Amino acid sequence: MVIGLVRFKGGVRVKLNEEVIRVGQLASGWEEAVKQCGQLLIENGNVEARYVHAMVDNVHTLGAYIVIAPGVALPHARPEDGVLQQGISVSVLQEPVSFFSDKEAIVFIGLAAQDKVMHLHLLKAVAEVIGDSEKLAHLKKARTVREVQQLFDKESG
Repeated sequence: MVIGLVRFKGGVRVKLNEEVIRVGQLASGWEEAVKQCGQLLIENGNVEARYVHAMVDNVHTLGAYIVIAPGVALPHARPEDGVLQQGISVSVLQEPVSFFSDKEAIVFIGLAAQDKVMHLHLLKAVAEVIGDSEKLAHLKKARTVREVQQLFDKESG
């Protein structure tokens, strides 16, 4: 099942299915956390395995640029790296993992977009959650899949 993308005047609203969300994950480091997040996209039919390898390679090459908010990483790669259909996956770890020495994340939001327009729509949907300090705090402490779904499903106001 693909994530639901409900189109409305301002863009799209993301409705995540339970298959693309994991909470309470354990990861030995950022690389394992990125792979876990990417695996959800593979299993949901959003990306090929090579896309996940590209996500990891991007961090090795470019650094911890994927840490886009305190405690939140947004691993992604280019559409040509193996995107099959747009999607988002969310993995909330039990404990934060460090990126090199200066940044850490406990929430990993995998992003797969087929083109630049969809990339911007998906980023906007993510920003509506992580840009709200109350929603972000709830996301970092989420203990159930339903909690994560509800955060992404809420209409922006």
